[in-house]
Amino acid sequence: MLKNYIKITWRNLMKNKGFTAINIVGLAVGMASAALILFWVQNEVSYDQFHEKKDRLYQMYNRSKIEGEVWAWGTTPKPMMATLKQDYPQVEQATRTTNANFLFTINDKHLNLTGSFTDPDFLTMFSFPLIQGNPKTALNDMKNIVLTEKTAVKLFGNTNVLGKTVKIDSVDYFTVTGVMKDLPNNTRFTFEYIMPWKYWEKINGGPDKNWGNNSVATYIVLKPNVTEAYFDGQVKNITRSHSEVKDIDVFVHPATKWRLYSKFENGQIVGGRITTIKLFSIIAVFILLIACINFMNLSTARSEKRAKEVGIRKVVGAGKGSLIAQFMGESILIALLAGALALIIVHISLPSFNILTEKNLFIPLASATFWIIVVVFILFTGVVSGSYPALYLSSFAPVKVLKGTFRAANAALSPRKILVVTQFWFAIVLIISTIIVKEQLDYAQSRDTGYKKTNLVYTFLQGNIDKNYALIRNELLTSGAATSVTKTSAPMTQGWSDSWDFNWDGKDQGSKIDFNMFNVDGDFSKTMGLKIVEGRDIDIKTYPSDSSAILINEAALKLMKFKNPIGQIVLRDNHKLVIVGVVKDFILQSPYEPVKQMIIQGPSAWFNVMHYKLNEKNTTAQNLKLAEAVFKKFNPDYPFDYHFVDEEYNQKFQDEQRTGTLASLFAGLTIFISCLGLFGLATYMAQNRIKEIGVRKVLGASVFGVTSMLSKDFLKLVGIAFIFAIPVAWYGMHTWLQGYSYRVEISVWVFAVAAFLTTLISIVTVSFQAVKAALANPVKSLRSE
Repeated sequence: MLKNYIKITWRNLMKNKGFTAINIVGLAVGMASAALILFWVQNEVSYDQFHEKKDRLYQMYNRSKIEGEVWAWGTTPKPMMATLKQDYPQVEQATRTTNANFLFTINDKHLNLTGSFTDPDFLTMFSFPLIQGNPKTALNDMKNIVLTEKTAVKLFGNTNVLGKTVKIDSVDYFTVTGVMKDLPNNTRFTFEYIMPWKYWEKINGGPDKNWGNNSVATYIVLKPNVTEAYFDGQVKNITRSHSEVKDIDVFVHPATKWRLYSKFENGQIVGGRITTIKLFSIIAVFILLIACINFMNLSTARSEKRAKEVGIRKVVGAGKGSLIAQFMGESILIALLAGALALIIVHISLPSFNILTEKNLFIPLASATFWIIVVVFILFTGVVSGSYPALYLSSFAPVKVLKGTFRAANAALSPRKILVVTQFWFAIVLIISTIIVKEQLDYAQSRDTGYKKTNLVYTFLQGNIDKNYALIRNELLTSGAATSVTKTSAPMTQGWSDSWDFNWDGKDQGSKIDFNMFNVDGDFSKTMGLKIVEGRDIDIKTYPSDSSAILINEAALKLMKFKNPIGQIVLRDNHKLVIVGVVKDFILQSPYEPVKQMIIQGPSAWFNVMHYKLNEKNTTAQNLKLAEAVFKKFNPDYPFDYHFVDEEYNQKFQDEQRTGTLASLFAGLTIFISCLGLFGLATYMAQNRIKEIGVRKVLGASVFGVTSMLSKDFLKLVGIAFIFAIPVAWYGMHTWLQGYSYRVEISVWVFAVAAFLTTLISIVTVSFQAVKAALANPVKSLRSE
């Protein structure tokens, strides 16, 4: 019996090669698309979930009322870690982390590498295994260092480097006490090496005991059976107990929520990346469902040709169950063929998908679990796609079928029509969403930044650059490489510092207002192309008293409510700062948010970055060659490292660009799959009505008339899908846009464009077969009559 079923199934597939190909390709594309999304989703939900102690692993967070709202943030004071270990018995382990950037020297090799300062507990708190070294002792000494495998190969050419030494910043020698397995691509950590916190204290003049400086990430492992809620109650007042800061609550954020639940509003978790995960999971399900709908539609459309087979089988004793099993077997066989093709598609497209998503996803072919999931996935697809056709075909009454009185239903509301509407409903929702995401991206990209990004470059103050700053600045200008130079505390596209410790006449002393802080020396506005709207720039050469001068932006002026801001005094830690100018608002951080109030301090502050404006009279290559010679002259031990501000600013749009690209990709695939099914249905309907078309042509019907007759029913379904898609798309994108303060309004033209594109695609798909049928010679179709 089984052999007979397999033979019949194979003959049916071969007899209708066109429909079989459409079914297999449609299912394969749907399965491949869903698989790619699910690979990405699995990577996202597994972030930092491989740590053995993840259920007891937490990051310390602060919560305080600022500017009338409750803020929550994950940077904490440096002394908190030691206090937690000493005074809180619920804490089993604790560590801090902060960034480290050093030049590594091995003989003639010089490499700028990024790492982390951390405490000894780090290696036993987190599951980053060492392939060499002891994790319990690897960071015990101040001059110990642990390298990742890639870093070890970069420096030494191999990973057998335990006990070898590296030179750091041409100052200190470190001994390699551990080699760490390369970090997985699903962790928040990105370091190339880790160094002991003791070395941070050495180069920064000793331990930092300031509880008002929130600048490091602090992690803890709680002892077994200590609950999050209980410990929150115990640790809430830790900052109040050790400092004069009386308005900060401390709490813990569990490792299980770091990646997906990291958005806080009013001090409480309200979601985060989980929203995107859910969205794309729904897209994966719908794409697979649409591919299954194609199979259902084409299978039921061919019902008249399978009716006699069903009737004869029932007459000779076949039960409904055996018929269902046969038809389900057919769908599972097609799903197996489609699954094999889907794996090939995924394998081919995965490298490009990794570039798009900035991931390192791969197919785990050696994993038995993976193959079990693949089999289940294929069987699930086969069962879903074959369930309705199997039930529908097996329900035919043999008497009607064999008498020739059976006709497939063509009701105004049939399951087939509902399925077609569902397909195009989802495709239209994706098209509308893609257009709105692109509009939001273009809207933000066209926003005035407030400064001139073109030809603006920065270099970090490494090695002897700060020491030789005046000489480097002069030679950059005299060589013609740059037209202006300035020092700042951070790159122009980033905000590295903020403070609420500012006071002025008229401020409500009970309020806490946070300011972005930016430190500059001379020629700041000239180098950045900023507009001074009142007063002047900071100029220590002309005005020696400018060591205590500050600039404020328009947002700060509006908040401070100074009618005549020039000369006004702002206090910080009892230091008097004098406003000498007001600059036009410029975007320092997110281009999707309003510009925040900012205080720009003068040359008495600290600096990390050197900005310079390249000479527009030269080519970029010429300017960089001249600049490299200058930096090599005064900082010979370091490679010339530079960053273009306009390129870094464009990176602020990467998440939205990625979302838009993914939405466009999957909208296109959805349309492709839907149109593939529409093409198959149109082909089958044209074949079924070939004699009717012949009669109409004999009676004088035009090609256009016949084409319209065959197309209008499908276009009606697309129109219904559009009507149902509008409210869903509007609500979804309206909700998404609420996450941006600087956002577009949803316009009517978006829906008009989506309607036009969908209709055009549908017409092209259906009309091909309709025109072909309308042009056929009626003599051939009516010959048998």
